[in-house]
Amino acid sequence: MGNMPTKNDKPVLIYDDDCGFCRLWISRWSPFTQDAVIYHPSQDVAENYPQISPEQFESSVYFVASDGSFCSGAQAVFKTLAFAPNGKWFLRAYEKVPGFAPVSEWGYRQVAENRKIFSAVTRWVWGGPTQIPTWFLTRRVFLFLLGLVYLLAFGSLWNQIEGLIGQAGILPVELYLKDAETYWGSERFWQVPTLFWFNTGDDFLQVICLLGAGASLMVMSNFFAGWALLLTWGCYLSIFHVAQPFLGFQWDTLLLETGFLSLFLVSWRGHMHETESPPSWFILFLFRFLLFRVVFSSGLVKLLSQDPTWSDLTALYYHYETQPLPTWIGWYAHQLPHGFQEFSVASVFIIQLGAVFLIFGPRRIRYMGCSALVFLDVLIILTGNYGFFNLLTIALCLLLLDDSVFSRWLPTKGKKIKTLVFVLKKRSLLKVGVLGVCTMLYAVPLLTTNYPSIYVSIAKTIHPFHIFNSYGLFAVMTTSRPEIIIQGSDDRENWLPYEFKWKPGDVTKKPKYIAPYQPRLDWQMWFAALSNYERNPWLIQFMNRLLQGSPKVIALLEKNPFPNSPPKYLQAVVYDYRFTDSESRNRGNSWWIRKPLHPYTPIMQLPE
Repeated sequence: MGNMPTKNDKPVLIYDDDCGFCRLWISRWSPFTQDAVIYHPSQDVAENYPQISPEQFESSVYFVASDGSFCSGAQAVFKTLAFAPNGKWFLRAYEKVPGFAPVSEWGYRQVAENRKIFSAVTRWVWGGPTQIPTWFLTRRVFLFLLGLVYLLAFGSLWNQIEGLIGQAGILPVELYLKDAETYWGSERFWQVPTLFWFNTGDDFLQVICLLGAGASLMVMSNFFAGWALLLTWGCYLSIFHVAQPFLGFQWDTLLLETGFLSLFLVSWRGHMHETESPPSWFILFLFRFLLFRVVFSSGLVKLLSQDPTWSDLTALYYHYETQPLPTWIGWYAHQLPHGFQEFSVASVFIIQLGAVFLIFGPRRIRYMGCSALVFLDVLIILTGNYGFFNLLTIALCLLLLDDSVFSRWLPTKGKKIKTLVFVLKKRSLLKVGVLGVCTMLYAVPLLTTNYPSIYVSIAKTIHPFHIFNSYGLFAVMTTSRPEIIIQGSDDRENWLPYEFKWKPGDVTKKPKYIAPYQPRLDWQMWFAALSNYERNPWLIQFMNRLLQGSPKVIALLEKNPFPNSPPKYLQAVVYDYRFTDSESRNRGNSWWIRKPLHPYTPIMQLPE
């Protein structure tokens, strides 16, 4: 540290204007510090500071305080960044953490002595200019896709919900809430947060779906987006809690968690024509961390399960034909050589356990991570029907891209770009408090396996709202496809099958594309086939509704073999289904081959 004869009203950072690396980073720091620090090239002001030689200016940046004192190197950088919002952490570490200062200065010298290399690396990693990115257009694109996902989710439920949980449905809401009231007592409103405590009628089921769909359109158009997001989240949470097994999938909880975080991404003050404030970097980080948890957990559970098909890279020998609702492209993918299938499994591990870390990197590194994850999701969309899950995951991936990507196709309306900073203000204390709790819930499981009692208490308390969830898909690969076929008869001799709309039945029926629509009953039949009817009491209730001839339940099916009156008897039997090969399909026009295995339920009939 030294003393300079020249004093300034504001601190000055002096840099070598001939150094491209210096210019890149000055352009990035200046929006953060704004007018608090003045930046001058040494070529313009060196004569005002005779104590510093030209050689010194060429080898380091210099920070000159308003009192005339000065410093150089890493210390000069940290003193400059201390004038940025929340930017004092590095300076405090430099001054107080043992070993931080010498390591920082050593690192600075390495960069200064190899400027051309680091300049090239910086330009490659950040993709040219290093100005602070903005996220206005990115947020618009994300909100449009999130609103679309909500719209698809509510629209998908609208024409199924009465058959699933209506008064004459498989599992009526009214009966479920009566049981919940008996079990939870006065705590029922917190433990089962749902609007259906007010009304359990079929009309109200439809109203909630339509209300959620209408709010989804508001989110898509960015019209009072905050209130619209709150409404969509509340409506979906309400349905989630009463739909019982039909809405228990990971993409349902992912939509709830994403919807909750989105409440902190948008402005609550107005509509699409109002001046926008930038999204907080902290919220963007939580979205990235959510995406990371979804993808990385899906890779990690495959390893931890010790399933042999994943460890020996043979999982895709079976996946395309054993997944819940295959597609016709999945049939063709199943025919690919085993060597390619093994390569594909290895690629899945590389993306889910490796490339996913790129989402935390600088611009171009982050873009590479986004591309890898979107590529994987597109392949999943082509070969399987997973509802809105992959579209929602792609929406999260697009939050990795900044406005520089979307400005090529979307208008900016001439709005002045604002710096993306996070400043703690009094009016945001509630928001920060809620997000702080969420961050703790995310972070504690990563840091320790011995959860503190306060963590367990908070997690249990807010669990009904699904603010945070666990993820991990296909931990164990199913290697066979048991398929439940429900048959009816009037004489216990001649049995006719009920045909579902989407799940395999008739072996000549071509596997179809249905995503992002999700037929909840067809999906649940796949899970039921993996166990027994004692563990799936809803299936017995479903068969009872068929014996009763419930129109709402029958509407969930494609073919009713008893159109005039319900059958007297029903039974469920299990068949083993396999994809045909190319030769067999060309010869018999069948997509599947099947063979009977065993009865799934005893023969059922209504009591006399």
